[in-house]
Amino acid sequence: MNQPNFVIFMPDQLRADALGAFGNRRVRTPHIDALAASGTRFDNAYVQHPVCSPSRASILTGWYPHTAGHRTLTHLLRPHEPNLLRILKTAGYHVAWAGMRGDTFAPGVTESSVEEYGFSTMPNALYGGDYPEGVWSRLFYRGRIDDENRIDPDEAAVRTAEQWLGDPPDRPWVLFLPLVAPHCPFQVEEPWYSQVDRDALPGPAAPGDPAREPRYMQAIRDRYGIGDVTADQWREVTATYYGMIAKLDDQLGRVMRAVAATDDAANTVTLFFADHGEYLGDHGLIEKWPSAMHECITRDPLIISGPGLPAGQVREALVEMVDVLPTVLELAGVEAPHRHFGRSLLPLLHDPAAPHRQYAFTEGGFTVEEEPRLERAGFPYDKKAELQHEDPTLVGKAVAVRDQDWTYVWRLYEPPELYRRGDDPHEQTNLAGRPEHAETERRLHDAMTRWLVETADVLPPDTDPRLPTVQLPAPGAALVNGPDL
Repeated sequence: MNQPNFVIFMPDQLRADALGAFGNRRVRTPHIDALAASGTRFDNAYVQHPVCSPSRASILTGWYPHTAGHRTLTHLLRPHEPNLLRILKTAGYHVAWAGMRGDTFAPGVTESSVEEYGFSTMPNALYGGDYPEGVWSRLFYRGRIDDENRIDPDEAAVRTAEQWLGDPPDRPWVLFLPLVAPHCPFQVEEPWYSQVDRDALPGPAAPGDPAREPRYMQAIRDRYGIGDVTADQWREVTATYYGMIAKLDDQLGRVMRAVAATDDAANTVTLFFADHGEYLGDHGLIEKWPSAMHECITRDPLIISGPGLPAGQVREALVEMVDVLPTVLELAGVEAPHRHFGRSLLPLLHDPAAPHRQYAFTEGGFTVEEEPRLERAGFPYDKKAELQHEDPTLVGKAVAVRDQDWTYVWRLYEPPELYRRGDDPHEQTNLAGRPEHAETERRLHDAMTRWLVETADVLPPDTDPRLPTVQLPAPGAALVNGPDL
């Protein structure tokens, strides 16, 4: 195969278990399912951060969020730092970014990383609007959209991608499509709004023991006023979220049809993944939290499909999203110019027994001293921001370590958590501190410590002269030599 082209299709806030290919039988995702059937689905892929921008920065660099301080919504990738798109562009790829959503690059970096950016079809609507009366605004729910002529930024980006694929470059290319959906507010047009039978939906996973869960969980329920949300209300939010996913699936299908119509279809690899998940009522919560480590937030729906790659596969191995960068670069025959922490997935794609990772790590949160730099937000994120500033320990630093069976969460300001996922898939029963699990807890804690030390920083690729020439006068030189005449 020649150097392949790449379509990188990246939704926002998409739970892995909200897709048919990943086992959900109540949402319609035929195009995502078809992509998985034509490639490889990774059932145990985990993001490295539970919030949009830090997760995307991690994916595009192969660095963990702590490696270079990319831990907030406003500390983005800078001109001197590597990123996958610029690496490919430097290697000769034509890189096009359809749309505007990304929340990843600091000023100037987009211009150096891609050759085309934005919309050829412009949106005529954003994501504002009124909320229904009652608790719905704290559930980030708007429901059905009745404007059939509405073109939101995602739809504009997909139309832009379709148009671009009508005449792609005559050299290897990358089409980057970072979309907003199914990020809240939860709203969608027909026919997608009514596709899901509300009555057939199960309720969300119930909260665990409030005395054994992180304190932010009850704080959110209390501050948002969502502790008494009914099962029917949760089902309505879930059905609308699934409707947004059905629309997203339709948009992926359109992009795939546009790829198939090109002369490059037989040489194009598609990667589908999200930046993080969504609580969607699980644990009595909605949206996400900067130190949330639950499976519904951190498990990623990673799919890789393309010519020369095996089809119809499922991989159970632990995968981290930092593995995307070296996988793409190996497929492209391009060497990374920097040290990163990803491991190419190509051996695993071709051999299910190939060794990959013993552990997967996710991190998030802040120290108390960082409180002044935390986000301040308007409605409907106002209460979320208030909580973080009023009590920054609620969003204290946290690290999750996963192996095939266990999840261990260490928190800076709170007791640790330990969950056996096989018996407790929603991570509701905290087993930390029980004597019978002390060895497991110690092993996972030691793995976390080693990981933090090994990945604490990277040596820059360039070196400096140890004794540089300095063009300055010596101290006191004017007194020794006399004043200039």
